[in-house]
Amino acid sequence: MVAGTSGRKAKVTALAGCLRAAEPEEAATVVAYLSGELPQRQIGVGYAALREPPPPAAEPSLTVPEVDAAFTEIGAVSGAGSVARRRELVAAVLGRATRPEQDFLVRLLAGELRQGALDGVMAEAIAAAADVPAAAVRRAVMLRGALGPVATAALAEGARGLDAFTLEVGRPIKPMLAAAAPSMDEAFAKLGAGPETEVAVEWKLDGIRAQVHVSGGEVRVFTRTLDDITVRLPEVVEAVRGLPVRDAVFDGELIALRPDGRPHPFQVTSARTATRTTKTAEPVPLSVFLFDVLHLDGADLLDAPGAERDAALAGVVPAELRMPRVVTGDAARAKEVFDESVARGHEGVVVKSLDTPYTAGRRGAGWVKVKPRHTLDLVVLAVEWGHGRRRGLLSNLHLGARDPETGGFVMLGKTFKGLTDELLAWQTRRFRELAVREDEWTVHVRPELVVEIAFDGVQHSPRYPGGIALRFARVLRYRPDKSAAEADTIDTVRAVAPVLD
Repeated sequence: MVAGTSGRKAKVTALAGCLRAAEPEEAATVVAYLSGELPQRQIGVGYAALREPPPPAAEPSLTVPEVDAAFTEIGAVSGAGSVARRRELVAAVLGRATRPEQDFLVRLLAGELRQGALDGVMAEAIAAAADVPAAAVRRAVMLRGALGPVATAALAEGARGLDAFTLEVGRPIKPMLAAAAPSMDEAFAKLGAGPETEVAVEWKLDGIRAQVHVSGGEVRVFTRTLDDITVRLPEVVEAVRGLPVRDAVFDGELIALRPDGRPHPFQVTSARTATRTTKTAEPVPLSVFLFDVLHLDGADLLDAPGAERDAALAGVVPAELRMPRVVTGDAARAKEVFDESVARGHEGVVVKSLDTPYTAGRRGAGWVKVKPRHTLDLVVLAVEWGHGRRRGLLSNLHLGARDPETGGFVMLGKTFKGLTDELLAWQTRRFRELAVREDEWTVHVRPELVVEIAFDGVQHSPRYPGGIALRFARVLRYRPDKSAAEADTIDTVRAVAPVLD
């Protein structure tokens, strides 16, 4: 029903109806299923186990708790004979499902349940189902970092349940994101900046976004996807532990720098946060650049204007641990900051309003990033087998941008450029794990991997559903720190670069 509904308002209505039919204790699981996710994340079920489901049941009998318990049991299977045992358990669940239920569960397990129930739409549906303000739900999700617990509280206790969600030191919240602009002039225009209205212009580093929580003598470091990576980064913990704070929540960037201050390739930084150990005897240390403070010694600062938060940050963090920043209303001065950042090997700048609060989890109008080249974070939808020296390797990527209206993806073209031998070997292994179907030439995959693409422009194209295609697209890197839900939208594609004839 939801997948066949077009338009945001209609989807919200349909999803709200599903949530009203659920018991409060089922709400978190229902939200996950409707969003195309499993609470268990991965349970080891591949497409082969779903290819030939058993005959469907004549009447519905499955309950949400029973399905959830079955998936948990399947995910716990390991050891010799585990593949066969998982297939047996999957068949047992599907055998109790009606035809529509089978279709839903198969698409859910295969990662192909695309029905537009993205976080923003689902938050509105939770609000409608619980008859509470959507803004209250969005704030609770920001503070809790997940939709499920918020749905449970909203459906069980309404607004009072949502009020219980507060910023807690030690539990990460969703980070604030930046919109994009192709030039400094457009960034200034978006923020209404000028001689009478100053903005902050900060360097944009090609590092790892980090949220750092301090409580007493304990320091914890989280990624933008809210994963705890504290044990992997002792030098970051040591740097922050010396700050004169009792309890605090900082937002910032971690990056591996060369002795001359220029950045190492992103892979060097990424390797430090992706694994607990390193193959080298002397791992490259990460430098800390903090640019925001969300809580400081008992005071929440989320709703404070940017200027006030920066003053609080400067009061407890020395300049060498803060992101380089200039406050100005002069676009020419801002361009100088941009040029300096790029000259030092960084990505560009982020232009920030001095008035905006910290609107976590949303690409608000308060922050605008400017880069010297067009780049997008896109999702790989499929990949083609290579030819010649790439024979036997998955090479040509099918690239998609998120469609915020449908929840699906709009294909923008293909590319095999920029792929090193190492990346080709890695993606061949990884895409076989994500495969949902394939033919002689192409492997279609679950839309999970995000890849950063550089391109020279956007042109009209009748070949693709969106009517546009990227010009001279090339791979810069994969983004393991981003989920498909954080990929750029088709609207962003049109905003970042004008469409060329």
